[in-house]
Amino acid sequence: MGKAAKKGIFLTTSRFSHEAEDYVKGLDAKIILIDGERLAELMVEYNVGVDPVATYEIKKIDSDYFL
Repeated sequence: MGKAAKKGIFLTTSRFSHEAEDYVKGLDAKIILIDGERLAELMVEYNVGVDPVATYEIKKIDSDYFL
C-alpha cells in the first residue's frame, strides 16, 4: 500500500486470521488471500509440485448399445 499498489496476492501455508480477512475486504485495492488449503487445491488442480500416482477410468453402461 505504501507504493500505491492497486492489487496483490498474499499466500500462506497456514491460515489467515479473521482480522486479516476483514482488513483486506475494507481496502480499495484488490488483494487476494490464498491460505494453505486453497494453495494445496490449486497445486493439485494445475499439477504444480505434485505427481500423479495412479489414474482410474470409470465406465458406465451404454444403454443405447443394447436397444
